[in-house]
Amino acid sequence: MGNRLTQIATRTGDAGTTGLGDNTRVSKNSLRVHAMGEVDELNSHIGVLLCEDMAPDVRTLLVEIQHQLFNLGGELSIPGFELLKPEAVLALDDALATYNEQLPRLQEFILPAGTRAAALAHVCRTVARRAERAVVALGNEEAIQETPRQYLNRLSDLMFVLARVLNRMNGGDDVYWKSERMAQAQ
Repeated sequence: MGNRLTQIATRTGDAGTTGLGDNTRVSKNSLRVHAMGEVDELNSHIGVLLCEDMAPDVRTLLVEIQHQLFNLGGELSIPGFELLKPEAVLALDDALATYNEQLPRLQEFILPAGTRAAALAHVCRTVARRAERAVVALGNEEAIQETPRQYLNRLSDLMFVLARVLNRMNGGDDVYWKSERMAQAQ
């Protein structure tokens, strides 16, 4: 793994390149750097979500996800390296099963709204989807492991489910889309 940062303002990126974990330099506009940036942004949004009130089990899960996203970013920063393990995807599958079981079945689409925590979880969901698209684009051009793509796919699903859980935390509910079809059916 590359050298750990000992100072932040190195000026080595002034020419539009950045160093990867294997000490190679690439354009800051490369697909790899885009994917790394999307994962970093997702992790930052989860950090904002963690500022909200939530059940301890949800908080613990989100903190673990932050650590796994850091692993994912580290893997992306070193071509050919594996840092995010398949067990991390299985942990998301387990969390999805646990939290989905607590929720009523959806009758209609829901809006990304409700409590502040739920709305922030929806932002995390959309950023996870963007990060997934960036990882897919990178994988179309360079060889990467399957786990990062799978992890982001599951994580976006989990953030949707957690938004629903967070909306119910204090007796709230989902905010349903008012579709014409549903209005005519009533």
